[in-house]
Amino acid sequence: MSNSIGSTAGKVWEFLNANGPASATKITTATKLNKSEVQRAIGWLACEQKLNFETKGRTETISLR
Repeated sequence: MSNSIGSTAGKVWEFLNANGPASATKITTATKLNKSEVQRAIGWLACEQKLNFETKGRTETISLR
């Protein structure tokens, strides 16, 4: 399972690198990955300190450090 999480984390990182800051919902929709996979990938990248999180109103935006 950790291999698939790592692979998905790579896809999320590539999306953010190419497109800039985005919400988890936008990442899920654009990458066509399932919501659980994206959440796990975000957690993986967050543990590696690769992400920044910013909340504006009700929307949380995720970006690369």
